[in-house]
Amino acid sequence: MCLAVPGKVLSKEGAHAKVDFGGGIVRDVNISLVDVEVGQYVVVHAGFAIQVMNEEEAKETLRLWQEIFELEQEGAGSVDV
Repeated sequence: MCLAVPGKVLSKEGAHAKVDFGGGIVRDVNISLVDVEVGQYVVVHAGFAIQVMNEEEAKETLRLWQEIFELEQEGAGSVDV
């Protein structure tokens, strides 16, 4: 399964950017495939920004990911039989 996750561009230098995915997770991302400015959101797959994303949609997607992670943590101690 392939995942693409939105993040906010914090800074740019050439073809690379620091992208904040929330929860203290900041990664270097290759932005050579998109035309993006600091403060905008990008969808990132395999270390590459593949699309610029609307801020509202990005925040909603990040909220949903957070909800999934929280549910995962709640169920981490249980065993399905």
